[in-house]
Amino acid sequence: MKRWTVEQIGQWHEAQPFRVGANFIPSTAINQLEMWQEESFDPETIDRELGYAEALGMNAMRVYLHDLLWEQDSAGFCARIDQYLEIADKRGIGTMLVIFDDCWNQKFSLGTQPDPQPFTHNSGWVQSPGVAVVNDSSQWERLERYVKELISRYKDDSRVFAWDLYNEPGNGMAGDDTTKKEMQIDRSLPLLQSTFEWARSVEGVTQPLTSAIWNFDESFGRINEFAASQSDLISFHCYLPPQQLAERIASLTVHGRPLFCSEYMARGQGSTFAYSLPILKRYNIGAINWGLVSGKTQTIYPWKWTKEKGEPDILFHDVFHPDGTLLYPIEEAAIKEVTRIDLRSFS
Repeated sequence: MKRWTVEQIGQWHEAQPFRVGANFIPSTAINQLEMWQEESFDPETIDRELGYAEALGMNAMRVYLHDLLWEQDSAGFCARIDQYLEIADKRGIGTMLVIFDDCWNQKFSLGTQPDPQPFTHNSGWVQSPGVAVVNDSSQWERLERYVKELISRYKDDSRVFAWDLYNEPGNGMAGDDTTKKEMQIDRSLPLLQSTFEWARSVEGVTQPLTSAIWNFDESFGRINEFAASQSDLISFHCYLPPQQLAERIASLTVHGRPLFCSEYMARGQGSTFAYSLPILKRYNIGAINWGLVSGKTQTIYPWKWTKEKGEPDILFHDVFHPDGTLLYPIEEAAIKEVTRIDLRSFS
């Protein structure tokens, strides 16, 4: 399957509802493994928490998978993915599935996952497949099988609206925008290239492929150039105040393709619903903030936060408490102003 033409992706974009939603993991899971493993898969919580999103008018979730789960039991993994997709679809929510990820912990295993470290942002989030595998192409045969079989399974499933092949390629152990710890940078480019090649080899895929441009530093020039040249839909991340968000959008319009913001909203950095959503709406750019319900990922705490600092004055990510009340009730109006409006009615 070749990259979609500008006309093809434009037609797809016109047919889509305006996508607003969150990067989703249930509050009872600390990472992708705990979300999806049979013994900890929690459809009751997933249904309840997606119900919170539905009440705000959200219609999209970005959801991370993990290669070890496919290797362990692909049939069981698919059964749980199907169950999740059924729940989301019932709530009127489409899903962007994320296959690989270069963020946070490099060492991990199946089984019982660690408890959260107090006051620590994403203390248990894990990479997939992890740098040891990213940097060793002799182990990629199973990754190729995973990508091809997974996409073949869901290639014409209307509940999946897009594929994010690789989250933040080139990131490192810290996994944030401020701590440059053990960054991969170009060492991740070969796997990114191969992943697009494997995905493109699957015939009949009805959803666009993308990998977000997330680090705009010159050192990421090769990765960004490749991602932009291969993505059907140009996705990006932006945890910056509104002026910088507008500038980032302007820099990406040169690609002549629809844009999709797959990560934003960090209150302490000036990236908020009230500031960012009107800009994204104006340019018809899908908006997926980080975090839906505060839970074991502890992304209410800023990057580099520590126990010694106590509770932050402003919570960083997430929208709801586990009981369904909003972290900041004032945000309800800003979100509903966008989700209740058909953007296509605007000139």
